[in-house]
Amino acid sequence: MWKKLLIWSVCAFGILLASPNMFYSKVEQSNDAKAELVLGKEASAERTAQAEQWPNFMPSSLVNLGLDLRGGAHLLAEVQVGDVYGARMDGYWPEIRDALRAERAAVGTIRRQDSKDGILRVRISQPENIDAAVAKVRELRRPVVSLSGAGSFDIDVVAEGADVVVTLSEAEKIATDKRTMEQTLEIIRRRVDEAGTREPTIQRQGDDRVLIQVPGIGSAEELKSLIGKTAKLTFHPVIGRTGDKDARLRSRQILLPDQKEQGAYYILEKTPVITGDHLIDAQPSFDQNNAAAVSFRLNPTGGRVFGEYTANSIGTLFAIVLDEEVVSAPRINSHIPGGSGIITGNFTIEETTLLSIQLRAGALPAKVVYLEERTIGPELGQDSIDAGRIASVIAFAAVLVFMMLTYGLFGVFANIALIINVALIFGLLSAIGATLTLPGIAGIVLTIGMAVDANVLVFERIREELKTAKGPARAIELGYERAFSAIIDANITTLIAAVILFVMGSGPVRGFAITLGLGIMTSVFTAIWVTRLLISTWMAHRRPKSIEV
Repeated sequence: MWKKLLIWSVCAFGILLASPNMFYSKVEQSNDAKAELVLGKEASAERTAQAEQWPNFMPSSLVNLGLDLRGGAHLLAEVQVGDVYGARMDGYWPEIRDALRAERAAVGTIRRQDSKDGILRVRISQPENIDAAVAKVRELRRPVVSLSGAGSFDIDVVAEGADVVVTLSEAEKIATDKRTMEQTLEIIRRRVDEAGTREPTIQRQGDDRVLIQVPGIGSAEELKSLIGKTAKLTFHPVIGRTGDKDARLRSRQILLPDQKEQGAYYILEKTPVITGDHLIDAQPSFDQNNAAAVSFRLNPTGGRVFGEYTANSIGTLFAIVLDEEVVSAPRINSHIPGGSGIITGNFTIEETTLLSIQLRAGALPAKVVYLEERTIGPELGQDSIDAGRIASVIAFAAVLVFMMLTYGLFGVFANIALIINVALIFGLLSAIGATLTLPGIAGIVLTIGMAVDANVLVFERIREELKTAKGPARAIELGYERAFSAIIDANITTLIAAVILFVMGSGPVRGFAITLGLGIMTSVFTAIWVTRLLISTWMAHRRPKSIEV
């Protein structure tokens, strides 16, 4: 009895988990409305009614629809990992400068020279002591933190005439590329998640590419506007302002355009005082003129540096640079402690909301170039759903008819188990929050065909046992026992294939592997235990003297 109760309980629980998918739109609206209420958003009467249209005591997890079923945006991006090398060298400069200044008696004055990105060149005024300068800079080397770079240092330091030349080592470049890709993936994921999209697919492809698929978003352009910018925030001292885009610059100076005034440019110090890495929060707000703006807060380190700089630079201009455009250049009128401020510009409310999301998520470490972009409309997604539904219904009906015509009453038992099997698949997909795609539907259709294989083996074995003049009950018992090993062997080999597809594949291949793997487990359960329970219940009730399979 406990076995019977356990089997029926599993079936009932699986059907209960799958039931929200029968009312997909209603449950989806209810879930979205409840999520808004939890976030504290103002609830209209309509949203409150939508939140209450699905009872709280019922499960509300749904099978998420993938890009090809729901419609949405697809981007394939290439990350310019080499861009990071120049920033790394800029980060090393203050440390190297301070180390050489401590040896001024030996090396003389020091000056940074212009060079290509990724190369830091420092000239000393006493080249006869260049070896001492190189040795001093080499003391700053740190071990590379990676398995492949064990025993290596992060920088290579050599002497070229009167110059100390510093570059990233090959091991450090490999480690930097890996960190750049990981950081890019995480920042893109945070930006997409903050926008409230459902079940995005964000995966690394190859060495420097990222696949981004977001179901339910309006277009590829909308997705690019959300993640396409680096949102790199820096704060620079202002040297001057000019209308000449070809203005002559001194070493370590940059010329950036004014975002507000076309044809106006700012001359800034190249090395920023603080960067967006010090940012811990950014929110849309309004300035003193009630214009849309973005308020920000810095971490303790950034707040201390910001406070010290403003205290020592009262009366000077301070440029707020976003993505290499000066959005604001206010005058420092007093010491600004606390590490908080506001970014003003010709923003709309929508732009400040988008900008605050980008700043909170952090700056992309390198430029992203889009190699491929596609927008899949909801109509095409609905066509895919309809096609998948038709294929599933035809496959399901064909299998049901075949089993009933071939095995009679026992075929009916197998068909009941097959219906429960499909419900269990959807229940499991809902429970784990899986995303269903067209290949996933193909996996379900294949599972429907494979699910009756175990019943065919059992029923044919029962037929063989009946020919040896055994009684019905004994023939059924032996049929299940002797077919069990063949059923397990066949399904384990298919499950191994599904696992390999999941581990080695990506995107649609994984979707197929998930539904196939879950389908194998549920089909074994329903084919062996559910059908046997149905047959044993029928046998106990009818007690037939003979059976026909």
